[in-house]
Amino acid sequence: MSTTPESKIKKRVIEILESETGVYYFFPAANGFGRTAIPDIICCVRGKFLAIECKAGSLSATAIQQRELIRINSSGGTGIVINADSIDDLARIIKQL
Repeated sequence: MSTTPESKIKKRVIEILESETGVYYFFPAANGFGRTAIPDIICCVRGKFLAIECKAGSLSATAIQQRELIRINSSGGTGIVINADSIDDLARIIKQL
């Protein structure tokens, strides 16, 4: 993984995911053949769907990414944005699922 500011957030997210029990995750391929704006990390947390959009610094999701997160949340899943300001909330969110 490269060392861009966003990759640093992704690395920390992976560390948190791997420290929890009952968490499966993967990075969907972004190769132009799937839907646009799919979150960066897709997880199953003890049977619950979690989608994580990672952003560098204090950035937030784009409008199209927000639309996808809203669709996930409206479907009963949990779609969140994690950035430097919210990384410490991730473990709590996982425990709540």
